[in-house]
Amino acid sequence: MPTLQAVALWLLLLCALPWSLAAQDGPPPLRDYAIDVWTSRNGLPHNSLRDIAQTPEGHLWFATWEGLVRYNGLDFTVFDRSTTPGLRDNGVGALLVDRSGGLWISDSRGNVTRRSADGRWQVWEHRADTPQVLIQAMQMDSHGRLWLLYEGKGIASLGPDGTFDYQAPPADVPLAMSFTKLVVDAQDRVWVGTLDGLVVRDSDGVLRRAPESFGLGRGLVWPYRAPDGVMWVVASERIYRMQDGVPLLQHRLPGATHITAMLQDRHGDLWLGTENQGLLRLSRHGLERLPAGLSLPGGRVVSLREDAEGSIWVGANGGLYRLRETLFSSYTERDGLSGDYVRTVFEDRQRQLWIGSARGLDRRDAQGNVSPVPLRNNVGKSPSVLSLAQDRDGDLWVGTFGDGIFRVAENGQPRRTYGSADGLLGGNIRAISIDRDGVIWAGTQKGVVRIVADRAEPVSFPGMPTGLTTALAHDAQGALWIGTIEGIRVLRGNRVQAIDLEALGGGRSVFGFQQIGDAMWVSTDRGLYRYQEGKLARVGLEQGMPVDTVFQLIPDRVGNVWISSNRGVLRTDMAMLNAVADGRAARVEVEHYNEIDGMANSQANGSSGPSAILRQDGTFWVVTAGGLSTVDPLRLQRFRERLAPPAVIETVLVDGAPLHWQGSNHNTIPGGRRLSVSYVGLSYLLSERIRYRTRLEGLDKGWVERGQQRSVEFIGLPPGEYTLHVSAAHPGGAWSDSEAVWAFTVEPFLWQRHSVQLIAALLLLAGLVALYRYLINRYKASNVRLARLVQEATLDLQTQTVNLQALNQEKTELADRLAVQAEAFERQAREDALTGLPNRRAFDEALARDFARSQRSRHPLCLVVLDIDHFKEVNDQHSHSVGDVVLVEVARLLASACRDSDMPARTGGEEFALLLNDTRLDEAAQVCARLRGLFHDHPDWAGIPDLKVTFSAGLVELDAADRTPMLLYQRADRALYRAKSEGRDRTAIG
Repeated sequence: MPTLQAVALWLLLLCALPWSLAAQDGPPPLRDYAIDVWTSRNGLPHNSLRDIAQTPEGHLWFATWEGLVRYNGLDFTVFDRSTTPGLRDNGVGALLVDRSGGLWISDSRGNVTRRSADGRWQVWEHRADTPQVLIQAMQMDSHGRLWLLYEGKGIASLGPDGTFDYQAPPADVPLAMSFTKLVVDAQDRVWVGTLDGLVVRDSDGVLRRAPESFGLGRGLVWPYRAPDGVMWVVASERIYRMQDGVPLLQHRLPGATHITAMLQDRHGDLWLGTENQGLLRLSRHGLERLPAGLSLPGGRVVSLREDAEGSIWVGANGGLYRLRETLFSSYTERDGLSGDYVRTVFEDRQRQLWIGSARGLDRRDAQGNVSPVPLRNNVGKSPSVLSLAQDRDGDLWVGTFGDGIFRVAENGQPRRTYGSADGLLGGNIRAISIDRDGVIWAGTQKGVVRIVADRAEPVSFPGMPTGLTTALAHDAQGALWIGTIEGIRVLRGNRVQAIDLEALGGGRSVFGFQQIGDAMWVSTDRGLYRYQEGKLARVGLEQGMPVDTVFQLIPDRVGNVWISSNRGVLRTDMAMLNAVADGRAARVEVEHYNEIDGMANSQANGSSGPSAILRQDGTFWVVTAGGLSTVDPLRLQRFRERLAPPAVIETVLVDGAPLHWQGSNHNTIPGGRRLSVSYVGLSYLLSERIRYRTRLEGLDKGWVERGQQRSVEFIGLPPGEYTLHVSAAHPGGAWSDSEAVWAFTVEPFLWQRHSVQLIAALLLLAGLVALYRYLINRYKASNVRLARLVQEATLDLQTQTVNLQALNQEKTELADRLAVQAEAFERQAREDALTGLPNRRAFDEALARDFARSQRSRHPLCLVVLDIDHFKEVNDQHSHSVGDVVLVEVARLLASACRDSDMPARTGGEEFALLLNDTRLDEAAQVCARLRGLFHDHPDWAGIPDLKVTFSAGLVELDAADRTPMLLYQRADRALYRAKSEGRDRTAIG
């Protein structure tokens, strides 16, 4: 039987447990919330949001001056006067979700619209006896009456039967100065806020000011009813809680004189929106304001709403804002750090946190106070800190970018500096490690040094690296692991072992070491490597890591492994990493965190150390390019255990046309259509990371993973009954039990109906019988016709044979005539039509041929170009016909004077040429002289007495300077003109 003391102790523990759990699960300080912002640039139709509501299925709804907006976490859908269904007016005043999940919408012209849970819309337009003004607020009482607050015009109620009861304000009630707050309490009393005090409609139905005994005063006073039913009243800077019908002062907020919105969240904390001082919170952390850099833009906070996941939505005049808890917290310059570009972090034995950045070193004490450490380089500036380590005496060793190593006491006072005068190699000190004997080892840009007796000496054993050192670590056996941009070296005593990473996955640059058990894990530019019992294994991109380059691996105390990278922090578990490294699993499952999860910057830093640590309290800290980020692994479980997002179907399109599927138990769709279904998981935390799966009963045998795809399409579904199931899940979380389900029927085509198919089968059978008989008869007739055709064809073939023989004879004769004509045409193409001599084309071809042959054989070649003297006078005095006869006689004389190997030609009107093969210049001159004699001795040219015809000629012989036939011809032509200029009737030699 337990003792009295034991029972007392057990009761004490039971009483203390809820308090401790509540303290652990309570909300973080306001500074640790992330703020997301949406404006008209992000899809909102207007930046002023008057009200916010969330319907039971999870959609968020926003009231704006340009319509009603629905939000699913990714997309805004606007309903206004231009849409179907649409609103009577774009200016939306207030929103209210009733007990059955219907959404009530009021507008600026006194209309009220209700959207039911199944998507049907119903409108109550303003009546002649109700004001046509903005309905500022709506609330529903216990009888289902909807109470409406008309701007400056009083109140009204809309009964469940659709009846309106409008109540204008009495003269002494300041509803002409009404504020946007109306509340119905548990006794169905209506409370209205105004700019001149609080107004109450009591059970007697009379509107009157709140009793003076309340002590609320005049000015802006308005009511708020919390989700737990408690009534609150805000009056100036005071906040009252109604208890037993009397307001009791709970908070006084000096300076916050214009509180415009209020929200009590699930933790009981009060969120307060103001006119121009942003957002406040009253919580266990006291009165909190958003820290510098996180404040909302100026302007009134109009509405506040806590969604189903605990995020706080703020509707302001400048846009929509959301505050959400994040897994990570971050510290930046606004928290006292010297710089946001943090390179290294270290926790000493006194639980002080040392933070090295590009702008110096900071020390954060156990109470969270941050102070800079007064380090100065030789030009009086704070050095850029790259590495940190603590020795056995408690001193901190600080490696810098180009400024050597600083030694700092635990109280932050510098002791001394080590530089090149102390033997330290130049460059960057990116890593420092202290062995079990207390020796300081430092990685420099020129290799590794160790500091002994206040002197730095290079470590120059054979095989030691001499370039940039990026990481150092001593293992449990005392060996020094050295990371470089060219792989790993391990120093054991005075022997150096090289470990080749490149052969396994291509790793080269090493950024960090972490010993876990008997294995050393290495972070590189090609993922993680594990060195264990002399064997190397790799877990990289091909094994499921989302990035190549990782900087530091840190295991926590609850089985997680945290890995920093250039693209955020990765989380997996140690057992999975080992399974992949052992080959027992193909891929590692990794969760990926970045700015969305509260990190100051998703770019973690490497090539410095330590770049991530696990503190003594179990929290993980990582340096980034935008500050220092931290996560408590114990909070991870709460984040991972959040409810899976409910899936909803948003649109159904049939051949691109919308289908009204809501509110119908079953839809019928014609066969052969293209069916597109869009869906979404209604979570507003990491909405873009939600995973989906679908299952179409009647087609799929199981679930089909869709990844982050938010729609599915089916084309040409066979006729039948179908039910589509959609489920959603957070990354790494369970699938939602709240599935989206839609049942529908695909109708068969006319030809797919059984009755139509039976009739078609009978008609086909009858048609086949008729076709068979028709074919038999046609076969018989075809035999008779075929015999006749064969006989006729035989006779025709015989006739064709005779004709073909005649045609063949004609073809032969035609071919012979064509050959003769072709020969004549070829001759005419190269023969002068008047003289019968070769023409210019034939002469050019012969000149080119003989020119080439003479160059090859070195045989002589002469060319004579001659022109009939005064031939124009012959034509002018005796006619062109006489001139033609003269040309014919000249051609005859030329031909008679030539040998068979020579070629005379007519090259122009009265121009001729003579090509003399194998003829020297003197022999050619004799030919010209003989030809001149023939001209002189020729009597009666063209039958005309006393008509004398002479010629002038240019004679040349081929020599080495004549590189082309044209050059040879031009030289002869120049000699011809010289003969003419010297008096004609002569031959000039060129």
